Amino acid sequence: MTKNKQKTRSGVSKRFKVTKTGKVMRRSQNMRHLRRNKSKRTLRKYRTPQQVTGKIARKIKRMLGLA
Repeated sequence: MTKNKQKTRSGVSKRFKVTKTGKVMRRSQNMRHLRRNKSKRTLRKYRTPQQVTGKIARKIKRMLGLA
């Protein structure tokens, strides 16, 4: 009989990326709409990917099948 294989969570795989060194990165929020109320500096800051740390990063890696 074949073993059951763990499926990756497709929603998590679309939202998070894991770097070569193992960091979990995510996109910033607040970039979809109502952008005219935000300063250019804030919008530039939101463009850079953010790092996910702690227990949440471990959970995300487990959902992706990497841990």
